[in-house]
Amino acid sequence: MIERVRAAVSEVRDPEIRVLSIQELGILREVRAGDDGRVVVTVTPTYLGCPAMDVIRAEIEAAARAAGCTEIEIVTCLTPPWTTDWLSETARAKLAAAGMAPPGPVGTPPSGRTLPLIPLSPGPRRCPRCGSADTTEIARAGSTACKALWRCDACRQPFDLMKEH
Repeated sequence: MIERVRAAVSEVRDPEIRVLSIQELGILREVRAGDDGRVVVTVTPTYLGCPAMDVIRAEIEAAARAAGCTEIEIVTCLTPPWTTDWLSETARAKLAAAGMAPPGPVGTPPSGRTLPLIPLSPGPRRCPRCGSADTTEIARAGSTACKALWRCDACRQPFDLMKEH
C-alpha cells in the first residue's frame, strides 16, 4: 500500500505553480510507513510562511485517502530549508514551457555566511518565450511570493521568474 500512496501523493500539484507536482518541485521529502501502521508524509515548504501549504496538506491527505490510506500524518520538516537547487532539469523545462523563467542555481553559501532573507535581484534572464536575454525586472513581488515579474524587451511579453532561494 505504501507504494500506491507514494505514487498518489507524488502527483499532487503545487497550487501556485500548477505545472509542477510537489515531487517535481522538491517539497515532498518522504512517504513512509510509521511504526503504528499509519502513513507518514514529510514535506518542506518553499517559504517558511508559504500560504499554499494548507492547500498542499489537504490535497496530500485527499490523495492518500483515495489511494486507500486511512491513517495519515503530515510532517513539516524545515531542516534543511528548501532550495530551488532541488528542482530537476525536467521541472525547469516544464516551467520554461509554461512561460515561466526557471530559477538559476543558488549553490552553497561560503562557510560562515547565510543567504539573504530577501534574495538580491538576479542579473538578466532569458525570456522563456523567445529566448532573448534582453529582459528587465518589472517587480520583485510577482503574483505569488515565490515569483518576480519580468518583461522581455525583445518580444515585449511579460513573464514570471521563479525566485532563487
